[in-house]
Amino acid sequence: MSAPVPPLQPTSSPTPADVSDLYAEVFKKQPASLEIVSTGRLKQVGARPPIRDYIRQLWGRRYFLWAEARAKVTSGTRETLLGQAWLVINPILNGLAYYLIFGLILDTRDGIPNFLGYLIIGVFLFQFTTQCVSSGAKSIQSGRNLIRAFTFPRASLPISVVLRSILNLVPTIGAMFLLIVLLPDHETWTMAALLFPVVLVLQVFLATGLALLFARLTTIVPDLTQLISVAMRIWLYASAVFFSIDRFAEYPSIVGLMEANPMYMVLDAARDCLLYATVPDASTWIGLSTWSVGALLVGFLFFWQGEESYGRA
Repeated sequence: MSAPVPPLQPTSSPTPADVSDLYAEVFKKQPASLEIVSTGRLKQVGARPPIRDYIRQLWGRRYFLWAEARAKVTSGTRETLLGQAWLVINPILNGLAYYLIFGLILDTRDGIPNFLGYLIIGVFLFQFTTQCVSSGAKSIQSGRNLIRAFTFPRASLPISVVLRSILNLVPTIGAMFLLIVLLPDHETWTMAALLFPVVLVLQVFLATGLALLFARLTTIVPDLTQLISVAMRIWLYASAVFFSIDRFAEYPSIVGLMEANPMYMVLDAARDCLLYATVPDASTWIGLSTWSVGALLVGFLFFWQGEESYGRA
């Protein structure tokens, strides 16, 4: 026979003192501390910082901007069969179309030595400026969610667009050099070709300034995004991409306006360096430098002044 089970003894109910001790143990209060924060340490979210701090913030994000531009260049053509080859194919197709229309049908080749090289340089380099201005103008609107979610210098958005265009330009420039060398009337380069990178740097300054300028203008007048493509097409024709300004020799005012055009200066200087073994005139260097540096400074300051408004774009 099994041993009898002893009867359960009734447990005593907890006293109010025990409950209070348990509550105090579980919800033990930490020592209260009080810190007084002065208003000088508080910063308004999205406020425009001083210009020096703003530049310092941009410089501190330079590695991220470069990595982000590289990632978008790679992903932009990932879904196509030819991938990044389209960075070269597109300007070649554009140049071929312009050659058929203006070189053969309209016959604008008269008076232009090495018309193919002349046309290739014009189309390839102008496309870079078009990409910077068109994409930069839309950078604030397309980055609206980032602007509202994070605090960062908003100039990062149009500058990232320019960096992306620079990366796209590298294979394009390589193809341009190859075509100039291989196509008929190929040129023999001289020491003047070493000045071509300087021309490119000035063009990058010009394109960056315009990207910053239109990035803010389109937040003020959103309809400008619909007009930029038309304006860029007019600028293309006014920059003598596929004809010589000598055709307007009888109209000095038109020639003067075209020669004052910064993109005409870019293309003219590049053609002198790469096609005609000539160092560009001092007036071209002075005019192009003034346009490029001036556009960069004006565009950057104009964009910085609207820093607080982009969160409401």
